[in-house]
Amino acid sequence: MQDIMGITHYASGETEIFTDPAKFIETVREELPTRSTTGFTYKMVNADPSTRKAIDDLIYNEYGEENPHDLSYYRNTEGGKEPLTTEERNTALYQKMFTEQETYRDWLLTQTPEEILHHSYEYMVREDILLALEDNNLEDAQVEALYQSPSPLGDVLREFEKRETGHMEEVLDCMMYRSNDIIRAEQEKRLELLQLPVYPYPASYAQEHGELEQYRTSRKANIACRDAIDNAISENYRNNRLGEKAVGQVLKQFGYDRTLYVLANTVRQKDRDGRISHDNKDWAKTIPVYEDTDSWGQDRNREFVVDRAHPGLLDLFISQARHDYLLTQPLTKEDIHQEAVRLLEHLQEPERPNSPNGTHFVAQISPDFLGRASSKDQDKLFSMLPFSSLTFSGLEGRKGVYALISQAENRNKPLRKPSVRKKLEKVNDESKPLAAKKRGLER
Repeated sequence: MQDIMGITHYASGETEIFTDPAKFIETVREELPTRSTTGFTYKMVNADPSTRKAIDDLIYNEYGEENPHDLSYYRNTEGGKEPLTTEERNTALYQKMFTEQETYRDWLLTQTPEEILHHSYEYMVREDILLALEDNNLEDAQVEALYQSPSPLGDVLREFEKRETGHMEEVLDCMMYRSNDIIRAEQEKRLELLQLPVYPYPASYAQEHGELEQYRTSRKANIACRDAIDNAISENYRNNRLGEKAVGQVLKQFGYDRTLYVLANTVRQKDRDGRISHDNKDWAKTIPVYEDTDSWGQDRNREFVVDRAHPGLLDLFISQARHDYLLTQPLTKEDIHQEAVRLLEHLQEPERPNSPNGTHFVAQISPDFLGRASSKDQDKLFSMLPFSSLTFSGLEGRKGVYALISQAENRNKPLRKPSVRKKLEKVNDESKPLAAKKRGLER
């Protein structure tokens, strides 16, 4: 429902949805002077900077003041994007369907009496559909699905005509069925995108190997992923912060492979932009992105560069996406060793016990480590720390898991090395099947 600019409410319970910014501004201009008696209130939902400024101009004028902000202020600040309630979404859908019915009615009144009679049942059913929506609320996703149609009332009518019933509950069922059908189709599209592999090679390679279809399909998905990243950053940026849901919103539709590929290509194209961190630039160079130029020498990879979002916000998005991906990867021996070194340093650093009750030395285990670690990884970490009183536990009043040792423990110890006996046992265990095979051959 991105085309809704604003909503007005009155004490009488009347609600009006505006998609035309000029009409919205004019209504606010007319109703502001009498709001104390009419109970008039308004809400900007997805208003553009010019509309938001015009509305603020009216408010300041009501108090005899001049708006101190120019248009550039509104262009550089987020605003006018308050989320719609379920009631408001249903009201917006009702008004769209009501307008569709009014247009149909105006056409019907220009017809001959015989033609009007011919369409009387259709008109009645359409009225019943409106009545069903007036008395019931659909879920947000169902409303969104129907609202996307240029003629949602006609869509529901066609679904209803397939059914041999005249019950009102069937009208509502048709509405839900149609909206859920749209939702299922969109879910299938998302699943196709998730399963579609990234095609990394240029068009010239694809042509030589008969893979142009895979190349074109993957490039379209790259462009769609670019738009999804731009939209996710825009929708989740509030109060100078990028919301945690931004990355997940894109990953849900495109997965890690394509999202990271598009981000790496973007960073490579913005290599001279100082607002992208060196860490992210170094990471992007590890992702293979082949040069892909057309017959005019134009870089086709420019087509899926994330370019609408502010580079600083884009950098935050990239860092979060990389971090989320890292948490899905199994730990290596080096990762476990680095965590053991870090914990040992933190346990040896304080002069006095630093537990809440002052009886133990404590160091928090990295949440990222725990997010990736299996039970065997945690056992390996435990075995590397050289303390007989060591325990892994939570602490009252603190979040996370901690390594604890008693204050009497000798902390001047190095990390434990793997036991020679265990190494030999492991080698023997691995060699046993081979030995059995050899004896069998000898017989």
